[in-house]
Amino acid sequence: MKLHVTEWGEGPRTAVLIHGITSEGATWGRVAPRLAERGYRVLAPSLRGHGPSPRGEYDPDGWASDLVETLDPQPDLAIGHSLGGIAVLLAAPVLRPGKAVYEDPAWFLGGGPHREQIAQGFAAQKGWSREQVAAANPRWPDADVDAKLAALQSWDPETVHWIGPEGRDFTPDQPPVGPSLVVLADPSELVPPAHAERLAALGWEVRTVPGAGHSIHRDDLEGFLAALDGWV
Repeated sequence: MKLHVTEWGEGPRTAVLIHGITSEGATWGRVAPRLAERGYRVLAPSLRGHGPSPRGEYDPDGWASDLVETLDPQPDLAIGHSLGGIAVLLAAPVLRPGKAVYEDPAWFLGGGPHREQIAQGFAAQKGWSREQVAAANPRWPDADVDAKLAALQSWDPETVHWIGPEGRDFTPDQPPVGPSLVVLADPSELVPPAHAERLAALGWEVRTVPGAGHSIHRDDLEGFLAALDGWV
């Protein structure tokens, strides 16, 4: 499935930015210009069911295949946040980015009824007001709050149904492409310390942004960019 892509910059290098659930390509609106300043043409697809992209069946393999169909292979850099971190991981063997960055990726999803609660929590965001978005994300600047609200209005809440009661662990044994960097929240609820230690032992670069929540690039843009030092 071909996805809608938001673009910034005209640099000689290419960066692809993949958002998390409930967001869309345009929600990279503060990160992308900073990468464009560094010589990147930045492409930010909206995953299936998000933003202006088409609707359809929703599962991680489908999101990954859409990226492969939409993007030219071998971008210089790929960054995936949360759900986007799953999609980039699964697409990487075919997409073959020069470098891959996974921002607090949703690789480990334990089983049990709490997964249904997570899905219901995401679905409830569909009706949020601007005040609710801001209250849930007190560190976000107005631009990110507004972008998130717009993304929620165009988001299909059916995308949550792949989050069932069964646990699923996408944590790979080795990077599908190299070099690969994992940037974590502090603390990360999705990549617990034991998983982070395992990744580091297997050759992943693992960095943490002190005090940042799950959406690192919106909680602390400068901290997020500092964590990318040497990678962009």
